[in-house]
Amino acid sequence: MGRTPLLPEAEIAAALAELPGWSRAGAEIEKIFELATFSAAIAFVVSVGFLAEAADHHPDLDVRWRRVRVALTTHDSGGLTALDTDLARQIEGVA
Repeated sequence: MGRTPLLPEAEIAAALAELPGWSRAGAEIEKIFELATFSAAIAFVVSVGFLAEAADHHPDLDVRWRRVRVALTTHDSGGLTALDTDLARQIEGVA
């Protein structure tokens, strides 16, 4: 399987405009989700895990009590691709 093509800057900006709370951090897009309880944060991470497995695209997840930082990049392409923005949209659906 070949590398997924990088998104042009204009497409990244357009996607971020449609993804509330997501921001660019270098070659990643990221968002911090604040959940009601630690258990809710863990349940959210599990939901994200199932989405990631289905997409075969895995985010970096950092859990800090009720806060979960999600960071997306396409490592083998060296930056942001449609895989990242698509998964971000799916994550918004379970948040």
